[in-house]
Amino acid sequence: MTLYTSLCKRLAYACMWLGVAGMVALVSAVSWQVFGRYVLNNTPTWAESLALLMVLWVTMLGTAVAVRDAGHIGLESMLVLASAPLRRRMEYLIHALVLLFGLAMAWNCAAMAESVWAYRLPTLRISEGWKYLPAVLSGALIAMFSLEHIMALAQGVEVEPAWK
Repeated sequence: MTLYTSLCKRLAYACMWLGVAGMVALVSAVSWQVFGRYVLNNTPTWAESLALLMVLWVTMLGTAVAVRDAGHIGLESMLVLASAPLRRRMEYLIHALVLLFGLAMAWNCAAMAESVWAYRLPTLRISEGWKYLPAVLSGALIAMFSLEHIMALAQGVEVEPAWK
């Protein structure tokens, strides 16, 4: 296992655990909101905003891990019909396109985060940019993980899932 593969595997594993922590925070926020509304008769205004922010973080981190572990939706039916040399070229193309998508996502979402950084989410008192940071991180990770797949294809090996 190369140093880059080891780094990607550790990052994906960390993202999975951050996703679990995010889910715990999400469920806690929603539970507190329901408790506040129906038991205390005093709805906490921050709970919904926090839950929405947690959904963004969990989804984006999960998406990046799914790209690395090949758990994303793919059009494999076309690949199995192709000859081995054509299949290999198509796999390179697919990973290169996903890499470009990740870079574009990271770049454009970083620009969006920067453009709204001065604005505040009133219920959480944090920058509006925090809503775009998960996509920036996810885009960068998607690009890294796609590069890992391209390197693995060149070496003729499979990328080992983060959870193994």
